[in-house]
Amino acid sequence: MEAHLIYTSRFSNKFWKISVAKTSFAIIYGRIGTDGTVRVKDFSSPEACKKEAHRLIQSKLKKGYRPHVTAQHEIKESSMTEAHFWQLIDDCKSHGDDALEHVEWLVSRLSEKSVTDIISFDSFLNEHYFKSYTSDLWAAAYIAKGGCSDDGFDYFRAWMLYLGKDAYYEAIADPQSLLPYLKGLKKQEEMPQLEELLSVASDAYEKKTGNDFDDYIKLYDQLMQEDYSVPDIDLDWDEDDEESLRKMFPELWEAFGENPLGT
Repeated sequence: MEAHLIYTSRFSNKFWKISVAKTSFAIIYGRIGTDGTVRVKDFSSPEACKKEAHRLIQSKLKKGYRPHVTAQHEIKESSMTEAHFWQLIDDCKSHGDDALEHVEWLVSRLSEKSVTDIISFDSFLNEHYFKSYTSDLWAAAYIAKGGCSDDGFDYFRAWMLYLGKDAYYEAIADPQSLLPYLKGLKKQEEMPQLEELLSVASDAYEKKTGNDFDDYIKLYDQLMQEDYSVPDIDLDWDEDDEESLRKMFPELWEAFGENPLGT
């Protein structure tokens, strides 16, 4: 359920939009052409949520709001594009001495943007993050680390995104392209993991609004309405079959099979 209303007069030019999903709704309101202000409210049941949403819509209509019908009356759209997403990933590496400082800068930079930009950044991150959930990449992570749990693979894929667009797409096509980066970590005695990148957007949202992670997730679900549930994949390798792993990625095995990262 969704309603997008506008109110225009000689002295006012406003919008009001409500998006309902299950037991909560999100409202965005403000002057037309701006990002607006966002509010999220929870209810005890879907019925109670819909009832209150309907009451609010009727109240707005009685005050003179009308359904949005023309393209010129739009909430300001997010300026976050995929190109801008990757540019921010690249830019963060110029601010700080290590990955954690780079992530801190990214949180700070994002918090200066609109809420819709923050959420759009997270949407791009989630899209690429789930695209990297593949059997081949998990095998590569397993070889490099000498083992890789579910959580370990999550943080490995976050590290992959941190490497940047070109490295990310090359790794999707051929996991052995990660070899130079992994060797670099070996010299620095570090691991291919960056859990902190996964919460950049929610941290930026909290820094900007003062609202917590739960509020952010509700708002994200309301506005994006995406289904990024973890897909089921069949691993086409056996962790106990070293020979099959060696054949899959001989270069990675030569570098880390007997001497994985962290040892």
